[in-house]
Parts: sequence; structure tokens; C-alpha cells
Amino acid sequence: MTEDNIKIIARNKRARHEYSIFDTYEAGIALKGSEVKSIREGKASLAEAYARVIEGEVWLIGAYIKPYEYTSLYDQQHPRRDRKLLLHKRQIRDLERQTRVKGNTIIPLSLYFRDGYAKVEIGVGTGKKKYDKRQDMKEREARREMDRAMKKYN
Repeated sequence: MTEDNIKIIARNKRARHEYSIFDTYEAGIALKGSEVKSIREGKASLAEAYARVIEGEVWLIGAYIKPYEYTSLYDQQHPRRDRKLLLHKRQIRDLERQTRVKGNTIIPLSLYFRDGYAKVEIGVGTGKKKYDKRQDMKEREARREMDRAMKKYN
């Protein structure tokens, strides 16, 4: 996501470390006005969030959006409330089918603005075992060493 019209607000750094992601989707997110303002200030986190298909709708659960400080108490939302994700019916059916498989889950990868609209990139993946994480770290370190050697050579 390096396009000019994208402003990344939050990333779930642990997601790709903890899960093997095999499918990604871009979803809109239903927010209240004060939540949008807070996200524009960069006060959001996807650290402990996940998504779930409930009765034909996809919900983002556990995402943290700090209450906007300049709004009245009447308009403030709970920071960890469930938020609806906006997807096409075909995509929701695909997600539902994929999550029926044991071990698969929907994980939010990043929260960003695209052309002024708040979007969430979600991925379907399975949890990695400890040895899978170690193997990924070894491969990443080997790539770094090769890049350093190539840089030194050039």
C-alpha cells in the first residue's frame, strides 16, 4: 500500500508474526463522527483486535479508538466497541466459508484512509507454531545478510 491516496493510521505488527495470512480483503468500517476525527489524529490501535462473521455481517471486535477529546460526553463512544465492517455479500460468504475451517481466523492487518474513507485491511490466516516463527526469523535474517553482502559488494 504505497499509493499516494493512502494514509496509514495503524498497523497490527504482531499479525504477520503470529499468523500465516493466506487471503486479504479491504473493508470499509462503520464509524461515528467523533471516531473518524480521533482516527485522523492517529489515535487507534489494532493490537488485540479480530473480526468475526455474525449473522451475515462482519464485525471488528476489540479495536481501540481513543475517544475524541473535544466532543461532548453525550457523543462519546466506548473505545473498544464492536464496529461493523462493510464488504460485498460474496466476500462475506467467502470469509464465512474460510473461517469454518478449524484454526482459521480473521485478523485486521492495518487501518488507513483511502481517498478520505476509513478502510481496514483484513486477512484470513492460521496461527503459527513456535517452530514456524523461528523459521521465518531465520529466513528474514538470511535475507538481511544477503542484502548487506550485496550492498558491500556494490
